[in-house]
Amino acid sequence: MATKELIGKVIIQENIDTVDENKIPKTFVINVPDPFESYYSRFTDINKPISIIFVTKAQNSFEKILRATRRINEKYDLKLDGAKCEVAINSRKLNGVRIKGINRYTEIGTIQQYYQDAGFEFARSEKFHDVDALIRINRFFNIDEIEEGIYQSHEEKDVFYLEIPDFMTWEEFRTYTFEIKNNMSDKNYDIAKGIFYTNGGITEMLRVVKPKATIEFLKLIQQKYIDKI
Repeated sequence: MATKELIGKVIIQENIDTVDENKIPKTFVINVPDPFESYYSRFTDINKPISIIFVTKAQNSFEKILRATRRINEKYDLKLDGAKCEVAINSRKLNGVRIKGINRYTEIGTIQQYYQDAGFEFARSEKFHDVDALIRINRFFNIDEIEEGIYQSHEEKDVFYLEIPDFMTWEEFRTYTFEIKNNMSDKNYDIAKGIFYTNGGITEMLRVVKPKATIEFLKLIQQKYIDKI
């Protein structure tokens, strides 16, 4: 099983909430819920955030975020995963730093302070609940190839990536996803689209989140999208 470390981008659509406590006062923090909230009950473990976005005043480079995250991890013995992200809510676009690896909601303010000390400026506080958003995340992927063109996240056992041969617009992806899911006997999975940057250029891919997904299931999903494009 070959392991690859790649840079890429994933685009997800989620209903998001603001974090209104346990943060630096008057700053803008977003909670991105677990894709399987409907199966595992949202906020069952209220102290374990899945994905948090610190909304910033300006766009920050991926390099700046990676360097700051590495230094924070080394200094405070943490295992944070920092990434550059953009959050689109209708026609509005927000810049942010997406953080995974925060152990408890009560730690958000402390982690924020580390990034503020590293030179990040946060946007002013807003408050909303269950708002539909399109989130673009630039990040590193550490993946194991389990079959040709099919990968499993090295850190998250329920996350898989499927190579596809051609580009889809977001509207095409949404249309195909609706059609495919309506014709699947097992609809209990979350899917997003993205890319890997490779030596040969760009590889289009799908990100699938499904506990205990089989190779057969992943191949079926992959082939259904290939047939569409």
